[in-house]
Amino acid sequence: MASPRTITIVALSVALGLFFVFMGTIKLTPRLSRDAYNEMKRAYKSYVRALPMLKKMGVSSILLRKSIGALEVACGIVMTLVPGRPKDVANFLLLLLLVGDPLKRYAHALVFGILLTCRLLIARQPEELPPEKRMLSVNGDEQPLIHEAAPEKGKMKVS
Repeated sequence: MASPRTITIVALSVALGLFFVFMGTIKLTPRLSRDAYNEMKRAYKSYVRALPMLKKMGVSSILLRKSIGALEVACGIVMTLVPGRPKDVANFLLLLLLVGDPLKRYAHALVFGILLTCRLLIARQPEELPPEKRMLSVNGDEQPLIHEAAPEKGKMKVS
């Protein structure tokens, strides 16, 4: 049976991955929701106007919106389907996107930023080994860890 930690990581990965696939798709095409797509277009136009440095670099609102949307879709697919370290990389990239999100005034960026951070922290914690597998190697000899080798308080160890 899978550990609660593994179940949590998988559930968060799938949920967050699907959310970002959905949000990225809305930024790329009006097929899912024409109103949301038009709102994204307006938001990115105002964002590029607010940052003249982007205009000087030749970054248009369309290019910015489509590149962020494509990155969200790609990272969402990785979070949902790909096992291992690539999930953590996708998680980190999505977290960076949320930090620089022009729509950060919306609550979803805050909520999903917290969820991405929690998923990354849980995934980076070392897996706890069962007590019988916790051994310390000293001079080539396997010995149980000190706190597990000591007898329980109030009990005597009889040899």
